[in-house]
Amino acid sequence: MIDTHAHLYLPEFNADRNDVILRAIQKGIEKIILPNIDIETIVDVLQMASAYPKYCYAAMGLHPCSVSHDYMNQLEVIYKNVKDASNIAIGEIGLDYYWDLSYSEEQVQAFKMQLGWAKEMKLPVIIHVRNSHQQVMEVIRKEWSSDLRGVFHCFSGDLADALEIIDLGFYLGIGGVVTFKNSNLSMILSQISMDHILLETDSPYLAPVPHRGKRNESAYLDLVVAKLSEIYQADKGTVILQTTLNAKSLFGF
Repeated sequence: MIDTHAHLYLPEFNADRNDVILRAIQKGIEKIILPNIDIETIVDVLQMASAYPKYCYAAMGLHPCSVSHDYMNQLEVIYKNVKDASNIAIGEIGLDYYWDLSYSEEQVQAFKMQLGWAKEMKLPVIIHVRNSHQQVMEVIRKEWSSDLRGVFHCFSGDLADALEIIDLGFYLGIGGVVTFKNSNLSMILSQISMDHILLETDSPYLAPVPHRGKRNESAYLDLVVAKLSEIYQADKGTVILQTTLNAKSLFGF
């Protein structure tokens, strides 16, 4: 399995980070991608990728919730690290219109710039979408080129949204939410081929049942696989094989 989205560099893991990695290895996690959030987390992301080489991989981006009045200065710093460091993707980027709309236009500008980086460097993008699917798709269609590819992290839209994303050649990132009783993801995924999904945890957030509400970690990815096995009426090995092939194809492993 490949955890395509985890923030294991955050303080929530300071006390037992190595144990978290060991548990992931024991559960069959082959690789973990660490998307950056802002300029404050760059060092932590890179240090962790260096501490666990060929296991943890850095992605660099400015999270939409971190976009503020000084976003251009932040982007300048992040771009330098994108150019200088061995990053596997541009992310976590996108639009979040759930918490605060104060910098909605700045979010759009930051998103466009980072999509431009991805095309320039031929890297995939890890896209954050919350209350902003229509606006994200508008930006992507305007910025579209054959070099633009990636994953919609923590997909939470409806079937029409999923099909629109897939039509543009992007993947859907599926994590612990698929195990929640109040989620409609099972119904949506049952109408979508496994060819279009990636596994993720978003650790330390969105832990799957029965750990919901507690700290998430990469080792819990097997619970997501178990739920997907039910949805697709396929054995776990088939789910793991297909989603791992998808991740390797997108991220160039």
